[in-house]
Amino acid sequence: MAGAEHTGRELLDMEVKAKAWRPPWFERHVQPCLAELLGSALFIFTGVLAAVEGAGRLQPALAHGLALGTAVAVLGDISGGHFNPAVSLGVWLVGGLNMTMLIPYWVSQLCGGMIGAGLAKAVAPSERYGNASGGAFGGITADEQIPAALVGEVVMTTFLVLVVCMGAVNGKTKTPLAPFCVGFTVTAGILAGGGVSGACMNPARAFGPALVANYWDYHWVYWVGPMVAALLVGVLVRLLMGDRTTRLLLQ
Repeated sequence: MAGAEHTGRELLDMEVKAKAWRPPWFERHVQPCLAELLGSALFIFTGVLAAVEGAGRLQPALAHGLALGTAVAVLGDISGGHFNPAVSLGVWLVGGLNMTMLIPYWVSQLCGGMIGAGLAKAVAPSERYGNASGGAFGGITADEQIPAALVGEVVMTTFLVLVVCMGAVNGKTKTPLAPFCVGFTVTAGILAGGGVSGACMNPARAFGPALVANYWDYHWVYWVGPMVAALLVGVLVRLLMGDRTTRLLLQ
């Protein structure tokens, strides 16, 4: 009896300690959304300003990739460093994000996109800003370009979301180099696919500049493509590529 009572007390103490070490509500719910808002705003400000000020693909590609990799590195431990609704959807599908946080993450990312695009408009020369459509994606000028642009967005975003899910969520392949891998993937995508669709890969990056500049031509492509890609990655990782723990979460 004494041994049973002693074991019971130990279990109770362990439960109390576990509850005591549970992060407070602010750190579990508010802080991640603030990190997504801040990271999205800074990343999109940098990317939009580079698109407005730069000529060609190299400057925007480097600016987007470096800004995103840095933001993920410094804010990733707080929120996961998504800064992209498609990434959040993919991470949720593979079990790396609580369902209750998905919509708050999306709202934070879209608000961050608006803030970043607004700040870019405030500091950019008005003539260049107008010529670049405020950094909004204007690479599609005719209906005939839609299939290629849509497929390009799906493929490039699949690459990006797969890098995030396998490099930062999947236990077997998780790596501390994930922030750099994410940044490199975005840079590579813009260099390779900038002439096809603009290489958005991020609905928040499309939405903020479109709203601020009031430029909505073929805007839906930059939502449908990335979100379809996130669904594809979710299925791929859950059924085929994920480690045993990730695949078991499906059962």
